[in-house]
Order: sequence, then C-alpha cells, then structure tokens
Amino acid sequence: MGNNYKKWLGSMMVTLVAVSFCVSGIQAQTTLDQVTAEQSQLQQQLADLQKQINNYQTQLSKIKGQKNTLVNKINQLKNQQALITAQIKISSLKISDINAQEVALQGSVGINREKLKSLRTEMAGLIVAINMRDRRSFIEIMLASDNLAQAFVERADVERLVQNLSDMYTASRLANNELAASLQTIAQKRDEENNLLAIKSLQEKQLTGSVSEQSTLLTQTKGKESKYQASLKSTQAEVAAIKSRLYQLLEVSKQITFGQAVAIAQWASSQTGVRAAFLLAILTQESSLGKNVGTCNRAGDPASKSWKVVMKPERDQEPFKTITSELGMNINTTPVSCPMKDKKGNQIGWGGAMGPAQFIPSTWMGYRAKVTAVTGKSANPWDIRDAFLAAAIKLKDGGAGSQSGEWAAAMKYFSGGTNPAYSFYGDNVVATAAQYASDIAKLNQ
Repeated sequence: MGNNYKKWLGSMMVTLVAVSFCVSGIQAQTTLDQVTAEQSQLQQQLADLQKQINNYQTQLSKIKGQKNTLVNKINQLKNQQALITAQIKISSLKISDINAQEVALQGSVGINREKLKSLRTEMAGLIVAINMRDRRSFIEIMLASDNLAQAFVERADVERLVQNLSDMYTASRLANNELAASLQTIAQKRDEENNLLAIKSLQEKQLTGSVSEQSTLLTQTKGKESKYQASLKSTQAEVAAIKSRLYQLLEVSKQITFGQAVAIAQWASSQTGVRAAFLLAILTQESSLGKNVGTCNRAGDPASKSWKVVMKPERDQEPFKTITSELGMNINTTPVSCPMKDKKGNQIGWGGAMGPAQFIPSTWMGYRAKVTAVTGKSANPWDIRDAFLAAAIKLKDGGAGSQSGEWAAAMKYFSGGTNPAYSFYGDNVVATAAQYASDIAKLNQ
C-alpha cells in the first residue's frame, strides 16, 4: 500500500509540473508577436513623418522672417497645413498601433482566461483526490508507509502540493488583472489620440479655408502688394478699435465700487485664466483695490519722499522717467510707494512701486507691451484696469493659472520667491481670495 501511495503522489507531482509550466507561459503566449513586423513599419513611417515636420517647421521659421507679403502669407498657411496633415498622419498611425496592441492584449486576456479555467479544473481534481486520500487517519498512513519518517514526508509533500497550487492560481489571477489594466490604459491612450486627431482635423479644415481665401485675394489684387498691405492695416485698425471699445466698457472712477472691481477682475481673468477672486485678493493686499497707491512723491511731500530718494537709482529711476514722460504725467507729483521701515525707523529696501498693482518701474517695463497687446492702448500703471490686467499676467507667469499654484504665485509677486519669512503675505491673500469667491457667488445669485 505504501508503494501505491508513492506512485499516486508521484503522479500528482508530474501533474503539478505540467500545470506550473502552463501558468508560466500565460503572459508569454500573447499575439503581440504577430504585430511586431507591423509595428516596425509604423515606427519607420513615424520617423519619416517627423523628418517632414522638422522640414516644415524650418520653412515656417524662414517664412516668418521674410516680408509679410500676400504670397508669403499663403506659403506660410500652406506649410502650416502640411504640418498639421503630417501630424494627423502620425496620430492615425499611433491609433492603428494602439488598436493592434489592444487586439493583442485581448487575445492574451482570452488565452489567460482559458488557462485560468483549465487550471481551476485541474486544481479541483487534485484537491478532490487529495481530500479522498486525506480521509485516512494518520495512523493508517503510518501503517501504509515503510517507516514513520516516510509518513511525515508524504504528508508534508501533500501540504506543499496544495500550497503550490494555491500560489499558482493566485499568480494566474494577478496576471489576468494586469492584462485587464493594460487594456484600460490602451483604451485611454486611444481616446487621447482620437481627441487630438479631431482637433487637428478641424484645424486642417480651417487652414484650407484660409488658404483658399488668401488665394482668392491674390487673384483679385493681381499681385499688387499695396492693396494687401492696405487691407491688413485696415483689419489691424478694426482690431485695435474693438479692443479699445471693450476696454472702455470697463468704465470706472478713481474710487471704484466692489461690483466694478469684480467686473474688471473677471475681464482680466478672461484674458489670462487667473481666478478673479484671487486677483481681487492681490489688489486688496497691495493697494486696497486702488485706494492706496503710495504716500511718497505727492504734491507737497518733503524732499525726503521724492522719487529721486525712495527709488533704487540704477534700477528704477530711468524707467520711471520714461513711463511718466510717455504718459504726460508730472514726474515730481505722481504718487509712488515709500520704502518699508523696521521698528527703529531704519529703511528696508526701496520704494517706488506704482499704481493699484504696485509694480516697480523696472518690472512694469517688462509688462506694459503685454498689456497694450490686449487693450490696444498705451499701458498706464495707475489705470486700475491696466493694473488688474498687468497683475494677472504677472501672476499667471508665477503659476497662478491653477488654484493650486496661487499661494506660490502670491509669494513671488510680493518678494520674488517663496521665502517662508514672508508666508504671511501668501496666507493672507489665499484667505482673502476665499472670502471674495463667496462674495462673488452671492453677487451672481
């Protein structure tokens, strides 16, 4: 009887080895090998298309540097169209590649599912057989064995067999889960590429219409560049007029109401993506929404408060001269901020910040063109609309395009960095912004 039991246990071990070999091949047996050649071809096509894109981009750079004639404009649009067409081909190829991967993974999932089913059946049979053998008492097993040690070994072998079966089944299930997760990832990638393809296709249609329109204009003018330049100038004038009109609609007085401030902040937000409530909080912190624009360099102030004293000479004084001269303002009576002082009355740093957004002159010089590009008029740091817009642009540059970046953007606005010593400023701005968001919500009810 002992020899029969050994034969039975040996047959179980052989079956276990066969099942183990089956499980180890689950992930390897995929149909991905069937698309290897196709993927190689796709990669080569992608590389060729990328070369075309690089060539188009080089041509675009050259064309943009040339004189803005009608012919060059058409060539530029055609190159943009060719660039988008190449990008559409790349997206299509990527989608084909993703679809091939998905087919392969689905095949792998099917194979794994069948293997799992077969493994489950094998396990059930083995467990039934083991249970039938285990109905004998341990005394019976000892009596059937050649010696006591052999009985313990046989019992341990059976327990190890059961554990190994359990481990293999768990590994098979994990492999199935991993394949399912891969399928989900592939599906997400396909959706992203499909969205990109739709956008590029729309852009291609728009450019095709624009090229056709420009070609018609070229035929009408018979190559007379002056007519195109006149049309371009007229269009630019219309754009400037519209911008100016939109800007003037934000009519305000020197002491604006909260409702007016909200309207200006929302307008600036629409231009930059910076949250209106956050922008209001910054302007409140800086100048109480334009009420406090500085207590130095005013008419009647002593010489110690002159711009020549409170501004950093090598950094801000020349820009201040330029700004006030271009705007026709009296340089000696235009208010600016005073320097901060410590508890002992000693000066800390420099003053000279201008207007509701409290830009120092040198910093303003880097933003005024950006403001003018939006408003169509000369930028004025003391105009609260320009101040809101300039502050929004600077805050966007500092990371305030999302609410999660607002605290750091506020800190950079105040001190140029995120030094914890000035965290009070960022904390106050964030708290004020939360209150303003509540207030704005009530206004919109």
